[in-house]
Amino acid sequence: MKLPFEKIERKIAIKREAETDSRYGCRPEKRSVEKILEYGIVNLNKPSGPTSHQVSDYVKKILKVQKAGHSGTLDPNVSGVLPIAIGRATKIVQVLLTAGKEYVSIIHLHSEIKEDKIREVLNEFIGKIMQLPPIKSSVKRQLREREIYYIEILEISGRDILLKIGCQAGTYIRKYAHDLGEKLGTGAHMAELVRTKAGPFNYENWVTLQELKDAFEMKDEKAIRRAIQPVENGVGHLPKLWIIDTAVDTISHGAALSVPGVVKLHDNINQGDIVAIMTLKDELVAIGEAQMNSQNILAQSRGIVATKLRVFMQAGIYPKFVRK
Repeated sequence: MKLPFEKIERKIAIKREAETDSRYGCRPEKRSVEKILEYGIVNLNKPSGPTSHQVSDYVKKILKVQKAGHSGTLDPNVSGVLPIAIGRATKIVQVLLTAGKEYVSIIHLHSEIKEDKIREVLNEFIGKIMQLPPIKSSVKRQLREREIYYIEILEISGRDILLKIGCQAGTYIRKYAHDLGEKLGTGAHMAELVRTKAGPFNYENWVTLQELKDAFEMKDEKAIRRAIQPVENGVGHLPKLWIIDTAVDTISHGAALSVPGVVKLHDNINQGDIVAIMTLKDELVAIGEAQMNSQNILAQSRGIVATKLRVFMQAGIYPKFVRK
């Protein structure tokens, strides 16, 4: 089963032909270990016990970096995918916070009930649901709508239901379990919870704190590169625009992206979408809000394409003009 962004088939549309100059910038997979530490993301398998903030601090101390930030709090007793951005990449957490999530959970019912009834009621808990955040939460406690994208029943054993749940960011699985129990008339609580996806990050390539520490202390470059992913992996769920080399420095200074700077783009961008602005070497330059849809960007020769930029690339890496 897939989260909404995973179902989207994005094709690249070419607006103009252009080449990138090998003298400037660097493909993400070719960055040095030093650059990775300035500009990377650890897809951490958070252990049960410490808070997300504590785990983020552990990563900062292990890697001896100045900044680290996690994208989406997990309760202390919950484990699983917790992307932690380091260095200049920490701004990426804002677009990961709103990305879809997937969990595997054991929900324990407080009394016996027929399996057919469980399956019937669970079907009512797919799609748009209303949730009142728990008393101990980081948001205002008021009824709000959340979407459950899918549910897969992995096993029902007695009073225990093993579920895989794909949901909108901000969905409380503990409250989901409670509400399910209320609907069934049995009462229920969340017995265990593991997050298996957070946006483009999943359990298939997560690393533990111990693996991260071993890789860094042993100076094992291959292991470090496996443990610390390029910041670009954090925009895998966003539509993209690729720009000419000479537009990169302007964007790096915070200027809006205009049509003449665009070389190619995904064909399904809508006005208002959050988009990733990339170099022709697939480096992340900035994230912004699209002011045109794909069709208009392709058809027009002028106009503003993206504004409200959150810049990642340092100024001066690319020239303002092509140097012969």
